[in-house]
Amino acid sequence: MLSQYILIIGFLLSFSTIDSEVLTIEKIREDYMHYATDKKKCESAIESLANVENKNSLQLGYYGALQTIWANHASNPIGKLNTFIKGKKNIEKAIAEDNDNTELRFIRLSIQTNAPYFLNYRSNIEEDKSFIIKRKNEIQSISLRNNINALLKE
Repeated sequence: MLSQYILIIGFLLSFSTIDSEVLTIEKIREDYMHYATDKKKCESAIESLANVENKNSLQLGYYGALQTIWANHASNPIGKLNTFIKGKKNIEKAIAEDNDNTELRFIRLSIQTNAPYFLNYRSNIEEDKSFIIKRKNEIQSISLRNNINALLKE
């Protein structure tokens, strides 16, 4: 009987480990370039970040990015626009909290570079690109460095 309880507890813990993995910034970095094409992966990451209370600036920045990316997956035009606006606000709030964060600048650059012109969210492209180029050698995360190189096409 005791061995059955241990087995059940171990089984349940394995699910909580998988779920918490989605919340790690490194996992989000690894999957970042796939969110635009993988609706389920994007939705799962949004749900995970939505459940984080008191998000730090980096979590808020990625949450905003995922919201803007989700606009690609939404079918209702009003829903697309509202989701994009919420995401944009979260990105800008994150950068206001931590203006010197290279990763947040990367997030904004990646969204602004890919945003349609009519959304009028392209005003920081050159500023962020220059900021990132000056600081990219300081980046420790291989996933983030790869994402930046892919975005800058280096």
